Amino acid sequence: MKNLKLTTIKVKNQARTLVKVKDITIGEGFTVIAGPCSIESEEQAIETAIRVKEAGADILRGGAFKPRTSPYAFQGLGIKGLQILEKAGKESGLPVVTEVLDPRDVSWVCEYVDILQVGTRNMQNFSLLKEVGKAGKPVLLKRGMFSTLSEWLSCAEYVLAEGNPNVILCERGIRTFESYTRNTLDLAIVPSIKEVSHLPVIVDPSHGTGRLSLVERMCLASIAAGADGVMVEVHRNPAEALCDGDQSLSPPMFMSMMKKVRKLQECMVEINALDRESSK
Repeated sequence: MKNLKLTTIKVKNQARTLVKVKDITIGEGFTVIAGPCSIESEEQAIETAIRVKEAGADILRGGAFKPRTSPYAFQGLGIKGLQILEKAGKESGLPVVTEVLDPRDVSWVCEYVDILQVGTRNMQNFSLLKEVGKAGKPVLLKRGMFSTLSEWLSCAEYVLAEGNPNVILCERGIRTFESYTRNTLDLAIVPSIKEVSHLPVIVDPSHGTGRLSLVERMCLASIAAGADGVMVEVHRNPAEALCDGDQSLSPPMFMSMMKKVRKLQECMVEINALDRESSK
């Protein structure tokens, strides 16, 4: 049997994939996705959406279906959450992304969102990957918590094989023996992906660390590592959040972080220009 060559593996001089979502291009510049872990109410979603937009976010995130470790934890508002997320996106002018859990839900979830997220627990849900590939919407594919680079790219290939080229990879930490952080954020995977794949890659430091005190620093480190963007959790009042409040930024904290993010982004443009000059 012949070895099949993955199209995610970059060949010489191959252009990097740019994923266009409305007026945002992921893979060009530095894209910031922000919003609450879960949609809890219309007021909460719209207020958060407007405030992250004012701070400079490019895309709004929010969960309507939440896969939780405990069956008794808040599971999301479902269809009502999707409707609220869609409204929050329109009110703020931001494209929206949410996680889809079941292949049977893909077609109607597409009616409400601009990007379909496949979460870490579903990275190897091959039926779901095929379905989101057929849907044609951009797909945000999170790395599985125990997955290697090769396994992650193979899962991206399931989406690409269905004719959907718009795949965004998302590093969100892997499970190791370390217990201080929620996961171990593997920033080395970012330049590694850049070496072997043409797909854009972003970082989720909220889930990657699970610690509010580390989110900003890991966002900045992601820029230095060469990531195409970050996805962070922002809640209007983290103390009242029904999901992941301990790792969510408040709007003022997000505003402060964004000033540093954009400043470092400008510096990295200059550094990358020096790299291109020295490689000639």
